[in-house]
Amino acid sequence: MKKGQYEKRQILQREIYLFNKVKKDENSVKKIIVFFLKCLIMLGLVLLFCFRFVMPQYLNNYQAALIDKNERLCSIDGPKIVLVGNSNLAFGIDSRALEEAFGMPVVNMGMHGGLGNAFNEQAAVQNVCEGDIVILSYSNFDDGDVIRNQELAWITIENHLKLWNYIRPKDWKEMIKAYPTYLKDCLSLWSQGIGNMDSGDAYSRLQFNEYGDNVFDRPGLVPDTDFSPVHIPEIGEETIERINELNARLEKEGATLLMTAYPIAICDYTPNREEYEAFSDEIGRLLDCPLISRYEDYMMDKELFYNTYMHLNNEGVGIRTALLIEDLKNYLDKNNE
Repeated sequence: MKKGQYEKRQILQREIYLFNKVKKDENSVKKIIVFFLKCLIMLGLVLLFCFRFVMPQYLNNYQAALIDKNERLCSIDGPKIVLVGNSNLAFGIDSRALEEAFGMPVVNMGMHGGLGNAFNEQAAVQNVCEGDIVILSYSNFDDGDVIRNQELAWITIENHLKLWNYIRPKDWKEMIKAYPTYLKDCLSLWSQGIGNMDSGDAYSRLQFNEYGDNVFDRPGLVPDTDFSPVHIPEIGEETIERINELNARLEKEGATLLMTAYPIAICDYTPNREEYEAFSDEIGRLLDCPLISRYEDYMMDKELFYNTYMHLNNEGVGIRTALLIEDLKNYLDKNNE
């Protein structure tokens, strides 16, 4: 065989080899793609089954009260008073009295503090109407701009799609990470047939009235209530920026954002009045929205609390509501002159 023919044959064989190798590689890639597509389909079917038949499992839980609160919030066309914050509001306001004092519908959106203010704040932007008054009541100002407990957030929103509006686009990455843990708990409750049960105590959806207030009977202080967490809140720059951004957004939509104080138990751990006076001055200086209350005025005898340093009993609710009504009246009178 001549040298030129031999070389041509070698080249041809190499090309055939490479062609077969590429085809083999293509087939391998196709098999991998098909495998992953099958896995995705299976995963999708499992999630669809869970979404349709397993979820929800916390329908009578304290967190499920957000379903009813949000429904009321979104059903009111026109100016309203919206209370936003943690359980110091849920267990601390008589919204009917507030409504009667100002002649405006009131919605108490106070929820679990474990969600974080960034989550609870989303209530302020769900159905904004011109003339709305949104009142924040926070006991911490250093929680940044994140959902604090994503599993608790899943327990709250479950498969109630209207509540998914409370999850901002930037929150979904961490929410997806937390979903398997939530789903595992759901499957456990579902398999045992004990999901969606009413706890029968204060932490039940059924203990909230139409305004969003927790109306479980709380006649006095529960013995051995822990007041050790009472302290002057830390102030974080990111939190202040988040609140000021909310203020700017609501201003553009013709609504008013205000900040009020939370109830402070007077006990062995409580900082002195002068320290709360200084805190009031500092928060008032940092926030773009008006601070209508002085924190030192919300220092209350611990006997007015119920089972935590944040939850008021029946008598405490009346006193705190009266303070808020007075503060809001003073603010409105001053700004309507």
